[in-house]
Amino acid sequence: MNRMIAVITLSLAVGLTATSAWADFKRERTLTLEPGGSFTLESDVGDVVLTGGSASGAQVVVTSDRDLDRDFDFSFDESARGATVKIKHRGSLRRLFGGWFENDHTRITIQVPTRADVRLSTSGGSVRASRLTGVLDVRSSGSSLDVEAIDGNVDGGTSGGSIHMRDVRGNVVANTSGGSITITDVRGSLRADTSGGGINIDAVSGDLRASTSGGSVDVRGAGGRVEASSSGGGVTVRFAPGNSSGGTVSSSGGSVRAEIDPAARVSIDAHASGGSVNADVPVTIQGKIENDSLRGEMNGGGPVLRLRSSGGGVRISAVRDANTQGQRSKGKGQK
Repeated sequence: MNRMIAVITLSLAVGLTATSAWADFKRERTLTLEPGGSFTLESDVGDVVLTGGSASGAQVVVTSDRDLDRDFDFSFDESARGATVKIKHRGSLRRLFGGWFENDHTRITIQVPTRADVRLSTSGGSVRASRLTGVLDVRSSGSSLDVEAIDGNVDGGTSGGSIHMRDVRGNVVANTSGGSITITDVRGSLRADTSGGGINIDAVSGDLRASTSGGSVDVRGAGGRVEASSSGGGVTVRFAPGNSSGGTVSSSGGSVRAEIDPAARVSIDAHASGGSVNADVPVTIQGKIENDSLRGEMNGGGPVLRLRSSGGGVRISAVRDANTQGQRSKGKGQK
């Protein structure tokens, strides 16, 4: 038995020594890519970091503790329409050792011209992309997405992590099955969906849709129509001053709160199955007054703001900005 343990220990030591010897394997390639062109990456492995700012061409650097030439097939393609990089696992090690090599340290660093359309896809790690003018499509099967300073539409999805996006001048789609979503400063429309975490959104100029099955939803500075729902927590929506677009805010797992400009022209339709409805804004009530329901108009009415809660109460209050700070409008319908 002792001899067997010694053999196993020696084998592991040899394996670790071989692994350390693989450190800093590197492969570099510069591809022709004119400003305004398209760049595509498809990879079976690695964290991806992409930035704009290249004076010309696309610079691709792959570093790893794996023997890149032995373990992967590389494909580099240049055409008038753009550049494409494909990194595929040869499969022999994966078939032989299963997940032994799954937790390697491989990074793909890419710099492209600032003005470019980009599509990134990796099965083995996280993706970070920043400083681009163009369309960005990003996918990860294994980890998080981090996107910043994009002047163009963004479509991002991951099956295994969280999503963070900041400073996007365009429409955004964000979808994850395994984490939270945090998005700040979108000058366009937004759709965010997750099955495994909460959603936090700050400052969206266009219409917004947010849905989660596994946490709460918190929206600040909603500039357009809002569709927000949660099956696993409360939902809070703070409409931007002057927003009279209405929408639907609902929760099956918590309370619902809407903060709205007292000068907004909307029609209120609120109901709580698990609590009461309270309003701290001027509402002209239609129908009879009930503790768990409120229907009426603000400033003559307009698009419908529908509020529903099955797991708590509903509260409607005045959003605060520089003109309303420290003030709270109170009107008919306050409970």
